[in-house]
Amino acid sequence: MNLDRLIYDWNEEALPGNRPPQHIELNDETLRDGLQSPSVKTPTIEQKIELLHLMEKLGIHSADIGLPGAGPHVLEHVIALAKEMVTHKMKIVPNCAARTLKADITPIIEASQRAGIKIEACTFIGSSPIRQFAEGWSIDQLLKYTEDAVTYAVQNGLDVMFVTEDTTRAHPDDIKKLYQTAIRCGARRVCISDTVGHATQEGIHRIVTFMREIIDETGENVRIDWHGHNDRGLAVANALNAIQAGAHRIHGTGIGVGERVGNVQMDQLMVNLKLKKWIDNDLSMLPQYCKKVSDYTGIAIPWNYPIFGRDAFRTGTGVHAAAILKSLNKGDMELVDRVYSSVPAGMFGLEQVIEIGPLSGESNVIYWLKRRNIEPRDELVKKIFQAAKQSTTVLTDEQIYALCK
Repeated sequence: MNLDRLIYDWNEEALPGNRPPQHIELNDETLRDGLQSPSVKTPTIEQKIELLHLMEKLGIHSADIGLPGAGPHVLEHVIALAKEMVTHKMKIVPNCAARTLKADITPIIEASQRAGIKIEACTFIGSSPIRQFAEGWSIDQLLKYTEDAVTYAVQNGLDVMFVTEDTTRAHPDDIKKLYQTAIRCGARRVCISDTVGHATQEGIHRIVTFMREIIDETGENVRIDWHGHNDRGLAVANALNAIQAGAHRIHGTGIGVGERVGNVQMDQLMVNLKLKKWIDNDLSMLPQYCKKVSDYTGIAIPWNYPIFGRDAFRTGTGVHAAAILKSLNKGDMELVDRVYSSVPAGMFGLEQVIEIGPLSGESNVIYWLKRRNIEPRDELVKKIFQAAKQSTTVLTDEQIYALCK
């Protein structure tokens, strides 16, 4: 059934034709920024390669594969990941983080040469007044670091994305000087970094607009990236706002792993972009991507995590179950999937799950039995229903099967 006539979409009616004109790109930071969380365990190189292939299957455009300036071990992982891209002729392209220092850029040059693939250098430097004060930096020092580092990278054949940390709390005059210096020296991407998750919708539109004005003054063809964190719980919403404001590429990590409360959740971002019809990627591998990121970093997926948490499509409430059961009786699985869900579980190979517990009605029991091809006889339904009402939690499958016997 076409559900369009059954769902009035206030989102579309509010902003008709609001798809941004620019091509939207995604940059996966799981293997670098994501691993800065103090709670993660570092994946093995084999696990990193597996995650890289999942990113490729999801249609993610680029991946930060490490900060090779951190030491020989990281450099070898970066080279192995870059070689994997070459060997398998992947569409996903590599980039690496670097401080605006030649010492950090030189290992990227080495990795690029040894792997036989161009690696974008993502050179970052602090920019906000509070950071400058804490570090004892002057703006002249920062400009000198920027000029030397970007020039060195470009002269050695690297594409450069210039990043200012804490951009969303930096002074406009400093931002303008830093970015225009980087662009003059050859940077062809600039990244607005919401390092401490400070930004709100209004601020994002102001700063992206300001960045576009900075670029226009240079006359160069420069793309804008957005790198956000989730300290206020706004990471995905902010990423969508950044796209609407004109950002070309959004950074994120699997299940939002990263420092403090983490980064933009790449999986949630992709789901929202798909539902808004801004991308057409095949997202059927997203459950596996999230599970592997969780397994390999040791970060558990919360039970109420959107879409990929245990309870995302699970209910034990009688009213909800009744509506789902009536949809099932109509023989329409698409209706079953959407009557109490804004996200279609079937898009990811998942399904609606009806549990039986103290808040359930008999509809929960009937649905559970029907989905398992068990005849919902009246006496059996009432037996299970009474057991549920006496329980403090939902019944396990084992408990229900025992009652069926």
